[in-house]
Amino acid sequence: MVVTVALMIWKGLMCITGSEAPIVVVLSGSMEPGFKRGDILFMHLSKDPIRVGEIVSFKIEGRAIPIVHRVIKVHEHQNTGELDVLTKGDNNYADDTVLYTRGQKWLKQHHITGRAFGFLPYVGWGTILITENPIIKYILIGAMGLLVITSKG
Repeated sequence: MVVTVALMIWKGLMCITGSEAPIVVVLSGSMEPGFKRGDILFMHLSKDPIRVGEIVSFKIEGRAIPIVHRVIKVHEHQNTGELDVLTKGDNNYADDTVLYTRGQKWLKQHHITGRAFGFLPYVGWGTILITENPIIKYILIGAMGLLVITSKG
């Protein structure tokens, strides 16, 4: 029941925000000092043109987890209106071309999964702890299973 409710909330947020990842956790220090590891960012997707300075989440082929970085360059193709976007973590020395698919120099619109509109500091630490320590995940699943078995109802 808990999993079903969580899935319904997640799918509802996806519909409301238009983003396939409406909530993301900052997993590294690449966005410091603006965003720290463990901060949760709220994302949406709109038709407005992406601007330099915006924080976006994007997916790269072969990577399961979206990356959250700042847009540092935008190139609009005059003949098609398509945008090419270059990103960089605030705390990184170089742009993100080393993170993109081999030979890729720019992100296309379809790579962008969300645009940040708010955040909560440190709230994502639970996710990080579960991800980095799988034993905690198994303990939580076991505890929920035990609650289901022992609950009256």
